[in-house]
Amino acid sequence: MTSPVPTETVDALQRALAAEHAAIWAYGLAGAYLPAASDAALTKGAEAHTVRRDAVTATLQKAGATPKPAEPGYSVPQPLTNASSAFVLLVAAETDVVSAWRSVLEYTADAGIRKTALAALTDGAVRAMTWRQSGGQTPATPPLPGQPA
Repeated sequence: MTSPVPTETVDALQRALAAEHAAIWAYGLAGAYLPAASDAALTKGAEAHTVRRDAVTATLQKAGATPKPAEPGYSVPQPLTNASSAFVLLVAAETDVVSAWRSVLEYTADAGIRKTALAALTDGAVRAMTWRQSGGQTPATPPLPGQPA
């Protein structure tokens, strides 16, 4: 049984799903360049994105949509050669997730989807801030996470 979800909402959820797929991939790649001290944060972040990916997949299926699969690989903001570039990748992945979930908020009035989107936006913004701080990037957070700079 499908629930009535507007096409605009489905499209936004598909973009959020794509961002979650990319974030999971980024966490796997970045881990090869970060010290063992980052392992717990990497695991926690990857698990959060996996849970969110599975939840949005279920939401899309309930809406009668076919969730888009993960890509075999994704672009990186710069070549990965060390911990610094790995932190840049993780910040970019979280920033993309935050932007995608912010877009979901724009395209739905459904309270459950809005709650999920807001939680995802908040979680991603906090993780991005943490990775920025770990990588020595400033500012640690943009004034309005999810908004174009």
